[in-house]
Amino acid sequence: MNPPDDKPEGARIGWRVLASRQAFESPVNRMRVDQLDIRGRGRIQYSYLERGESVIIVPVTADGRMALIRQYRYPVDAFCYELPAGCCRDTSGAGLEEVARKELREEIGGTAGSLEPVTWYYSSSSLSDEVCHIFLALDVRVDQDAAPEPGEHIETLLVPVAEALALVRRGEMRTGTCALAILHCEERLRARGLL
Repeated sequence: MNPPDDKPEGARIGWRVLASRQAFESPVNRMRVDQLDIRGRGRIQYSYLERGESVIIVPVTADGRMALIRQYRYPVDAFCYELPAGCCRDTSGAGLEEVARKELREEIGGTAGSLEPVTWYYSSSSLSDEVCHIFLALDVRVDQDAAPEPGEHIETLLVPVAEALALVRRGEMRTGTCALAILHCEERLRARGLL
């Protein structure tokens, strides 16, 4: 197999891929292991998760409450405050907005009157290629039955927007991608009189 040439910035600074293999694959993750020659510094092995794009939704109801979730996370054996979110890898090429609406339905039984793209960021650039796209969902209704996946144990909490932000500021939302999504939406929420 020819080594991939999907790292043009790395090639520009002298990181040459000698070999690449998939060590593991699931519907939402692949573990990629590359053998690299780093010009002037020798050879190394670099492993990371290929996750691709994902969405994180900051859902706000018409009466000014944010729909948070409290979800059990097996890797850390803890219940975590989070937001509805999901990976695009297992969605058969659906667009980002479509995936965001799907995650709202599945995780909280919600629908949004509108979705605004806010920004994007890398979730953990040394461990994964995941790109998180933040959406602010407005006029959210939580009036359907949620349909969580078998590995999801989720409780929906509707809290005033100010309390959700305070939860982040107090360090009680420990899932960094979700905390950052709320902070990125703060000014938009303030501009709408929700803070």
